[in-house]
Amino acid sequence: MASIEITSEERAELGKALTDALNPLAAAIRSRESGLSEARMWEADPVDVTLSVLAAWKAVDVEIKRLTAIAAATAGSYGASYEQMGAVWGITRQGARKKWPDAVPRPSAAAVRTGAALELFGGTAELAQDPSSGGWTWAGKGADETRGAAEGDTWYATKEEAAAHAGAFLREHAADLS
Repeated sequence: MASIEITSEERAELGKALTDALNPLAAAIRSRESGLSEARMWEADPVDVTLSVLAAWKAVDVEIKRLTAIAAATAGSYGASYEQMGAVWGITRQGARKKWPDAVPRPSAAAVRTGAALELFGGTAELAQDPSSGGWTWAGKGADETRGAAEGDTWYATKEEAAAHAGAFLREHAADLS
């Protein structure tokens, strides 16, 4: 599913509905700030009135972000991937993972399949595949006893890509043979 565009008519209707919903909040904020009744909000200094409207939009923005995170987590709980969420939001898979880091459940250790062992430069690394997404990760120990793994929630598209990152780590932590 690609990013969704709305028509100009839908945008106008949405703008009106949001403004209608926002006005009582802006009036309440202005009333608290000025001591004027909500009915007299528009009689205040225009700068103060517009700042109250801006404060109300900020409150709406915070609430929209909270509700968006809930929607992303719900989609993830039903099996949506970060790639799918990113496509709908108009961002990359990585952008979606950064925006909603807990939306897609991480596979449990039992659910991750070991794909292969890699022995290079005196160290070893295990490659593992997530059965649900097909992504690959790695964890290993260099010849110098340093342990390492793919960063955070990084999953590579192919086994070869994960192996390349693991190999670079093992090379960096090779035994000093001099």
